[in-house]
Amino acid sequence: MSYNIDTIEVHTNVIMTTESLKAVVENTKKIAGKNEKGHYKVDTADAVGQMVSCFLLENDFEAFAKDESNYPPFG
Repeated sequence: MSYNIDTIEVHTNVIMTTESLKAVVENTKKIAGKNEKGHYKVDTADAVGQMVSCFLLENDFEAFAKDESNYPPFG
């Protein structure tokens, strides 16, 4: 995934529904297909990361992050 903006890769934990994760796993396997031995050669965790990154960039997470009202209480 390549964007013409300054980005950095951050490793974090993400909370999502089990149905979302099931959909990513099923669709990733379907798209990747099986190899000659019948195994899937796809990293579904990597797919989740790429999809979350795409979602954040396309839905202006930068503006969301700049708005202090979106932050949880700390302390």
